[in-house]
Amino acid sequence: MQNNHPNKKYMNFGYVKVAAAIPSVKVADCDFNTQQTIKLLEKAEKEDVEIVIFPELGITGYTCGDLFAQDIVLKNARLGLKEITCWSKNKNIIAIIGLPLLINNVLYNTAAIVNNGKIIGIVPKTYLPNYKEFYEMRWFANGSKINESFSLFPDFPECKVCSKQIFRTPYYTFGVEICEDVWATIPPSSFLALNGAEILFNMSADNECISKHNYVKSLISQQSARCLSGYIFSSCGFGESTTDIVFTGNGMIYENGTLLEEGERFSFKPQLVISEIDVELLRMERRVNTTFSTSAHRYKDENIVISYIKQQNNGQTKLTRKVSALPFVPSGNRLDERCEEIFSIQTSGLAKRVMHTHSKTAVIGISGGLDSTLALMVCVKTFDKLGMNRKGIIGVTMPGFGTTDRTYHNAIQLIHSLGISLRDIDIKKSCIQHFKDIEKNINNHNVTYENGQARERTQILMDLANQLNGMVIGTGDLSELALGWATYNGDHMSMYGVNSSIPKTLVKHLVNWIAINEVDEKSKSTLLDIIDTPISPELIPADKNGNICQITEDLVGPYELHDFFLYNFMRNGFPPAKIFYLANIVFEKKYNKEIIKKWLCTFIKRFFSQQFKRSCLPDGPKVGSVSISPRGDWRMPSDACAEIWIKEAETL
Repeated sequence: MQNNHPNKKYMNFGYVKVAAAIPSVKVADCDFNTQQTIKLLEKAEKEDVEIVIFPELGITGYTCGDLFAQDIVLKNARLGLKEITCWSKNKNIIAIIGLPLLINNVLYNTAAIVNNGKIIGIVPKTYLPNYKEFYEMRWFANGSKINESFSLFPDFPECKVCSKQIFRTPYYTFGVEICEDVWATIPPSSFLALNGAEILFNMSADNECISKHNYVKSLISQQSARCLSGYIFSSCGFGESTTDIVFTGNGMIYENGTLLEEGERFSFKPQLVISEIDVELLRMERRVNTTFSTSAHRYKDENIVISYIKQQNNGQTKLTRKVSALPFVPSGNRLDERCEEIFSIQTSGLAKRVMHTHSKTAVIGISGGLDSTLALMVCVKTFDKLGMNRKGIIGVTMPGFGTTDRTYHNAIQLIHSLGISLRDIDIKKSCIQHFKDIEKNINNHNVTYENGQARERTQILMDLANQLNGMVIGTGDLSELALGWATYNGDHMSMYGVNSSIPKTLVKHLVNWIAINEVDEKSKSTLLDIIDTPISPELIPADKNGNICQITEDLVGPYELHDFFLYNFMRNGFPPAKIFYLANIVFEKKYNKEIIKKWLCTFIKRFFSQQFKRSCLPDGPKVGSVSISPRGDWRMPSDACAEIWIKEAETL
């Protein structure tokens, strides 16, 4: 389904505001439960929720037991659904309500989908538990075979009763399953997803017991990831009978395996758990995932019932979900885990390459900056794990016209404290000679002046590697490669690039983690000072006080912005307008809209124009979901036109 409604272009960027509702309940008191349901629906409507799901058998309560056979209970449940349906007239919100329904004298555990005064469809439960504390087969029939029309009351229009049912609005599609269904070997939601459902809903009655909660979360997370879908789960809460079991009211919202929001367990109050599902993102994931498309073709079901809902668009969605300003950098304890894992991946990749090539040495240019420091630490860890002498690591300092005392001394100190070999080669004389050879005015600090130094350094490293039976270890990171912030056949080139898929915003955290966990106190002190040093290529002479005067982020833009653009462009496939929208949310206190727009346009222009550098990158280990290798991850022609992206960005 396309997201190109004529009045919707870039209005809400594919976000659908959803909710899991957990009302207070009294067992078998249908009138009370109906009123509690309507109260939460009113609250959800005020929050601009587009679709909300309630717990399993919510109108009656799940724990009615043999009372489900009482006609008075079933009658009042129908009246409750009628009242909710009448309440919904002239309202945009979609409600998914749980109740027992008698259809052709057969009782089913069902979910009724209600919108704008109509029952759009009814989904019966497929898998009925009949073990331990659950005995649903005692009261309800399996709903997998039923496919017929049904009217709640004579004055109500008919709707479809079918478990294989997908509901389609002009903006998204969804499907519903009930509790035990998701525990099945192949859940009904799997088939619904493969036949077009982008958001899956589950009304449940999961009781609480030790360790079960984590298992349920894992189950739902995996199902949403496997189906490349949103998954909203609402389970019975306070008020259900506690004769033998306790219900704690779980409300959870997942998107492609990621938990967006969850409610409070063991709450005695009604809850409304709200977040937004990004259906544009899900469509992109399904589009590029050939396994999903192959499965969708294989399991296309001609018996799927499509029910249409004429839901209106609420306008631009006010996001409540968290959008990370640093998408490559996890928070809390996960950051340490991420750093350790990445460092291990880098080390393993380099170790394999060293062993395969029978290299005796690793040659690396040490500038006193973050990237070369990280690459050096990978070399040290690799040599240690392979049982090789650290003296086989050749740390080469190559001071040039812009090298400052701070970075130079940090490079020397780090080389000494780590116990590797030092080669100190001043490049100024050779560069001066080179500029004379090509009749270049040395006082003109243009791109030739800068790139000449970068290529001189690379030549030194390559020749040393040949001389010492070694390999040149590249230091350039993912962010620099994305922007083309590297001298072609200069620092752009190496024999193995260990940082090639590490974004700039993560490099600092990696070096900090290494400083805390991997080195002695002397090396730690130097690493921490390197972390605090401004990012610079140091190709332009320092100021009169010896300070760096060529700050990279002043020239190319803030790396935190570029990494945000990069992640959302490559990983999520977002267009410039959506990236701009999200960037303004997360960076509103730091950058104004004009600044964000300026650097977004810069990012797009550089990303496209610099592809020729990425087309011939050296090998390097992939560590995350965003990688720019021309062989395995990003295949783009060097002459691809950026016009449609630039046009959109410039008109924001």
